[in-house]
Amino acid sequence: MSTAAPERERERPRSERRMRRAARRSAVARTRADASARLAAVRERWERDPKLGRALDSARSVRDRIGAALAPITGLGWAVIAALLVTLWAGAVLQWKEALVLAIVLAVLLLAAIGFIIGRNRYRIELDLNFTRVVVGERALGRIGIHSASQRPLLPATIEVPVGAAVASFHLPRMRPGDVHEDVFAIPTSKRAVLQVGPVRSVRGDALGLLRRQVRWTDPVELFVHPRTVQLADTAPGIIRDLEGIETRDLTDSDISFHALRDYVPGDDRRYIHWKSSARTGTLMVRQFEQTRRSMLALGLSTFPEDYASPEEFETAISVLGSLGLQAIRDEMDLVVRSSRAQLPVTSGKRMLDALSGVLGSVRDRDTTELARTIGREHADASIVILHTGSMIDAHQVRRLRTLLPVHARFVLVTAKGEGRPAVRQIGDATHLEVSSVHDLPRALRAVTFA
Repeated sequence: MSTAAPERERERPRSERRMRRAARRSAVARTRADASARLAAVRERWERDPKLGRALDSARSVRDRIGAALAPITGLGWAVIAALLVTLWAGAVLQWKEALVLAIVLAVLLLAAIGFIIGRNRYRIELDLNFTRVVVGERALGRIGIHSASQRPLLPATIEVPVGAAVASFHLPRMRPGDVHEDVFAIPTSKRAVLQVGPVRSVRGDALGLLRRQVRWTDPVELFVHPRTVQLADTAPGIIRDLEGIETRDLTDSDISFHALRDYVPGDDRRYIHWKSSARTGTLMVRQFEQTRRSMLALGLSTFPEDYASPEEFETAISVLGSLGLQAIRDEMDLVVRSSRAQLPVTSGKRMLDALSGVLGSVRDRDTTELARTIGREHADASIVILHTGSMIDAHQVRRLRTLLPVHARFVLVTAKGEGRPAVRQIGDATHLEVSSVHDLPRALRAVTFA
């Protein structure tokens, strides 16, 4: 029995799942397009009717004012208001005295809570980070400086600083005019991310948590937690350094790839006259060259979760790509970096790492096969293509990926695996590189050669 049949049987369920996901994505896209078209039609009708437009503007203004007035009410506050209305109804309609007493108590609690949020605190608050860019695991600290800008003493309050999905909370004591209060907080950097620190806000409310009033004092600051990278200087000359580029059929009068001789034409540069051939033929002959292209490196990153066996593999793939991209930028190569979702900026190493800090995986993203097809279509002039993916890719898929890329391009597939020693093997004219950590990359690259 042929070994190809079992492989096809194993691939079939995965292909069917991908087809079903593609169908669902198409249906969602059509639904969104229809909704956008209907919304655009409604907006166009509103714009044509000035009276309706003014009425809508007035309604929005009233809605915003009501929303601002009701914003301090917490979930518990709404529950107390509902209980107040129910007990009032029971006391007035059913003549239930106990319910009426409870309604009075609830009303007193709400009035007391309103007293805690009335008034304005005047602060001047500064938010500083010791670094706005750190590597995973590095220490990051933030500092807030709070200055009293009031001519009267300020009551105690709570200061909150959102850090990503978490919130750092500080107790602010009573402050006299001119007082300054400082707090320092640590920012967790155990994972690659783009963290939004701030805005700093002051919070006032009652002890029961019925009302909670927030005032924003600063703008948010972004903290980029970069992936780990390694130095690759002088370790990968065969992959990311290609000084001659790729020959083309375009002819030029000056380059480094000699093609043929032709007759001299007035205006030609005399430096390219071939004197031996001119003496032999009796006419001036000049060298003609084939135009070469500068080497272009295309780095691709799959963000499709099913290509990876674990989240750690995904992080390793990003670290490897970042290391190769930094070396290419230092060598001033033409570089393009593309994930399954979008093309990333490469004008500087800092901007590339900033973009990699925010890369996330999604089942709606394209897999490694679709990524290779996109690079082959949009970057056909690439001389070297390095795709980064997880350990779920097998040798059969490596051969498939090679057929989707430019024929002239050198192809390297880097797969991140959970553990084990780095390995390099040739699959046809493709190089398959397996690494379990970004620190294995320099040693693994030294084993990679191109014919």
